[in-house]
Amino acid sequence: MSENESDLFAIRKEKFDALCQQGKNPFRANCKQSHTTQQVLKLFELAEKEGKACESVAVAGRIVTFRLMGKASFLKILDQKGTLQIYVSNNEDTGIGKEAYDAFKKLDIGDFIGVEGEVFRTTTGEITVRAKKYTLVSKSFRSLPDKFHGLSDPDTIYRQRYLDLIINPESRERFFKRSNIIKGIREFLWSRDFVEVETPMLQNVAGGAAARPFITHMNALDRDFYIRISLELYLKRMLVGGYDRVFEIGRNFRNEGLSRRHNPEFTMIELYQAYSDYRGMMALVYDLIQYLCKNVIGKTTLSSYTGQTIELSGKWREVTYTDCIFEATKDPQWFSRSRKEKLQKCKALEIEVDPNCEDFEITNNVFEKCIAPNLIQPTYVTQLPKELCPLAKINEKDDRYIDVFELYINGQEIAPAYSEQNDPFVQRHMFEVQAGEETQKVDNDFLTALEYGMPPAGGMGIGIDRLCILLTEADNIRDTLLYPTLK
Repeated sequence: MSENESDLFAIRKEKFDALCQQGKNPFRANCKQSHTTQQVLKLFELAEKEGKACESVAVAGRIVTFRLMGKASFLKILDQKGTLQIYVSNNEDTGIGKEAYDAFKKLDIGDFIGVEGEVFRTTTGEITVRAKKYTLVSKSFRSLPDKFHGLSDPDTIYRQRYLDLIINPESRERFFKRSNIIKGIREFLWSRDFVEVETPMLQNVAGGAAARPFITHMNALDRDFYIRISLELYLKRMLVGGYDRVFEIGRNFRNEGLSRRHNPEFTMIELYQAYSDYRGMMALVYDLIQYLCKNVIGKTTLSSYTGQTIELSGKWREVTYTDCIFEATKDPQWFSRSRKEKLQKCKALEIEVDPNCEDFEITNNVFEKCIAPNLIQPTYVTQLPKELCPLAKINEKDDRYIDVFELYINGQEIAPAYSEQNDPFVQRHMFEVQAGEETQKVDNDFLTALEYGMPPAGGMGIGIDRLCILLTEADNIRDTLLYPTLK
């Protein structure tokens, strides 16, 4: 604490000690609350409309503004739903009385109080509770940031999110909106007969994606486990077990980098629908986002953090991966070029590429660095090279590609989806190619499950955090995570 903060802390501690010496408890176990702040506003407006007197209420919250005016004071309290003005006077008949008012004046911004009283409208038109009784229920020892200037330091916002939520209403609203987005996703899928399930976070094999896992040790079994990087392989086992439509919303963990769009732990939804394919997933993700726009966000036209307008209604663009590469490189012969020629072209395009990359990885560097960031409007990128995903069906007409799409909006991947590979022999081969000499990375238990038979299916993953960046018009992933990973 700074010297000034230390002095203010000491003053509040003295007030606390004085209350304790008087036999009062500044930290109550509970508090009477008949209405939230917003319920009070609606209650009064309804009574006013019907020409009736509003009933007395009991409200509770944190003091966020405090205006002392001699014999009467105005303050505002904050609860989960919002703020409400309170009027407190020393009047013995209509207020809390002189003795209680003298004690009341020693409260501080940040304290939690309970208030009981009648509701009225002030001469300025603000709905207000006239306190007949107040109770200090929790003492605050530290001063809140200046509400007039707000809280703008990013490090404080992310490290002390509780202060951000108290001071910045836009942050409070964003996280309420995130909660409603997740609720909306569940409601949409439930309406289509999807069943929500839960799968292990500790896994024998870090499967379902190409990512570096976190490793932990289980003492009971004296062995290491991987913390999951994907939900996929266990959800597909559900298809084998006879569940035709399943989904899970859960945390994944990848021991990789931090950026505006990456956090080591992140929330994903993965879903699988038997007797569908990647085209079915195209329709599903479109309908889902339209549902969220209508029922949660209330609009289909959004802005990116760079100020670009994004339109989510109407028909979404579809383009092949190959055409994207041709457009970016201006080279219709790109895929027949040698590795050396491709590396030279990347250098000319100022794309940094590890010279030890495999051929398909060089091409994917072009896509990720030159193409993906510019896909602002909703775009399905289809027909990806088979090397990029071992879990998808290989295209029947051209075995160089797989039946997938990646949905890009706002320059970031929102949802990849596949026609799922259900041939156990092809799947084993693809796993072994991906694993190379590290055969322990092959999930043999999953392959055994496939040998019992898995129906054809479409599968899709959606990054909840990235979806929230888009739908809440946030600047970066940290703005959509209550507690992002920090150094």
